[in-house]
Amino acid sequence: MSKIRFLCVLIFLLAVSVYCQYNGNNFSIGLSAVYTTSAKIYLNPNSSDLILRNNSFPLEDIINPGLDFRYRLTEPLILGFNIEYIKKTESGQNLTVLSRGSTLQITVEDGFRLIPLELSLYYQLPFSTEFFKFLIGGGVGYYYGDQVRKFADIEARNVSRQTAYGIHVIISMDYLVLHNFSIRTEMKFRDPQFSVTSAYTKNKTVYNGREINLPQSSFDSKVNLDGITFILGAVFHF
Repeated sequence: MSKIRFLCVLIFLLAVSVYCQYNGNNFSIGLSAVYTTSAKIYLNPNSSDLILRNNSFPLEDIINPGLDFRYRLTEPLILGFNIEYIKKTESGQNLTVLSRGSTLQITVEDGFRLIPLELSLYYQLPFSTEFFKFLIGGGVGYYYGDQVRKFADIEARNVSRQTAYGIHVIISMDYLVLHNFSIRTEMKFRDPQFSVTSAYTKNKTVYNGREINLPQSSFDSKVNLDGITFILGAVFHF
C-alpha cells in the first residue's frame, strides 16, 4: 500500500511540474489598477483626550496604479516586488480657526499621498493548471507618505515623518491568455500606518470673505490604510 501511495504522489508531482510552469518563463512584469476599500486619517493622534485621539476622517474607494515585478526562484516559489502611487483626498470640516474674535470650523481638502514598496514571496498552489495559476503569498513593505491638506490659498507641507513598515498577505490568480501574456487578479490584506508632522505655508488668509487666523503653525496626524485591496492587472512573461 505504501508503494502505491508513493507512486501516486510521484505521478501527482510530475503532473504539477508539467502543467504549472509559465511556459518556461521565469520573469514577469505587470501593470495594475489597484482598488482599496478604505483608509483613515487621525487628526489628533497625540491628544490626551481619548475621544479626540481616536476620532478619524474616513476616505473610501481609493484607486491607484501599481507596477509588479516577479522572478521564479524554483518551480513553486516566486519572488515579487511591487510599487504603487496612492493619492486620495476628500473635503471635510476638519479645521477650527480664529475669525473676528471667535472660532470657526471650516471645510478643508484632507487626504494623503503614499508610495508602498513591497517585497513578497509567493507559493504556487498544486491545483494550478496550464492556464490558471493560483498563488498565495506574503511579505514586508516600506511605506513612504505624507498628509495633504488644502484650503483657500493655504497648503500644508511635510516637516517630519515616521518611517512605516508593515506586513501583508496576498491571494493571486493568473489566467494565461497567450503564451507570455496573462490577466491577473489579486486580493491583498495589509494595514500600514504612518505619522507625520506638517506645517502651513501661511498663518492667515481670507476664507469666504472673512479673514481667518490659524491657531497653530504645525499639526500632527496619522494615516492608516486599513481597507482590503483588490488588484486587476495585465502581465507580460518572459
